[in-house]
Amino acid sequence: MDTNTLQNNTYCNSLPHYSRRKTREVYIGDIPLGGDNPIRVQSMTTVDTMDTMGSVEQVLRMVESGCEYVRITAPSIKEAQNLEEIKKELRKRGCDVPLIADIHFTPNAAELAAKIVEKVRVNPGNYADKKKFEEIDYTDESYNAELERIREKFTPLVKICKEHGTAMRIGTNHGSLSDRILSRYGDTPLGMVESALEFLRICEDLEYYDIVLSMKASNTQVMVQAYRLLVNKLDDEGFQPYPLHLGVTEAGEGEDGRIKSAVGIGTLLEDGLGDTVRVSLTEEPEFEATVARTLVDRYIGRDDHFEMEPVEQSPADPFGYSRRKTIEVSNFGESNVPRVIADLSGLTIDDYKDLKAIGHFYLHELDKWKMNDLGEDYINSGEAPIDFMLPNGLKEIIDYSCGKSAAMI
Repeated sequence: MDTNTLQNNTYCNSLPHYSRRKTREVYIGDIPLGGDNPIRVQSMTTVDTMDTMGSVEQVLRMVESGCEYVRITAPSIKEAQNLEEIKKELRKRGCDVPLIADIHFTPNAAELAAKIVEKVRVNPGNYADKKKFEEIDYTDESYNAELERIREKFTPLVKICKEHGTAMRIGTNHGSLSDRILSRYGDTPLGMVESALEFLRICEDLEYYDIVLSMKASNTQVMVQAYRLLVNKLDDEGFQPYPLHLGVTEAGEGEDGRIKSAVGIGTLLEDGLGDTVRVSLTEEPEFEATVARTLVDRYIGRDDHFEMEPVEQSPADPFGYSRRKTIEVSNFGESNVPRVIADLSGLTIDDYKDLKAIGHFYLHELDKWKMNDLGEDYINSGEAPIDFMLPNGLKEIIDYSCGKSAAMI
């Protein structure tokens, strides 16, 4: 199936204006998600799940930093069993934060965890599906046979969740699509979406709807395309508007990790998509929560939910990347890479050292310039043109009012 076969390319309430997508409300413990509720913040522990006290202490720090849900990994039966001890100690200390079990390859661990915690997360790419890193040509018959096998393995968990009031996140990960999905859809956003919808169809057949969906990737472009396509497919195929969990997988650390998270998560939030956010940094989880809170607080008090209405079509394909064709001006546009401009018009630039902040360093001993990975292409000096020679590779933009014959030199 090609995204070009979709009936429309809409995925949000409005292209030019912020309008949050109205989703089904799902209770995770006593804290509801979606619906008219605020965008929730969550994170994941990094302490060994078998370390009960260490896990408890970390969870308490996470809650203090703003986490409303806490996810804990449960890759096997023993970790799933220890979730009960962690939960008991947290409740003993007066902490009622809903816990989410992160399940990998083990259905019986998920079934146990679903009786203990408020939510389980399963990855369709490795939960009851085969991933042998092989290229396999599936016939329609063998493909459907695998789907039936998945249904058989997955159904017990759905029934347990339904019985115990446990929510579930069906969380596709771009890096762990099954061989079966890869054989039919390739390593694509569409493959990510179809992987989740296969499991969602089973849930709906069993009349279980306490579901959250996610389409995570470390590539923000793939992530954004996958979430948009997911919303489009949910609407197009008549599914309920399930809430979305947003996240960029392994965003990194420091400034890079924060920027990458803001690019991916922020783009979707601006689309009006997303009901809970997890920022994935290679740092302690309590630092993740503060970044997530900064992202979601931007939407407090902004235009609230509206039902999806027919909206103007996007002039570009929102589910695939293609660069807008332009003419070349100087070294902008056409086949040139995007240029980066540093706006220093509000500062006084009177010495070589003032350019260090934008990645250009003057080495006095060698009488030469050096540029690092942060090196900008242009500097906007506004009404105060720089009076020393700039290094090769850095050009200056000045205000036309300065009386120069050109605005760029």
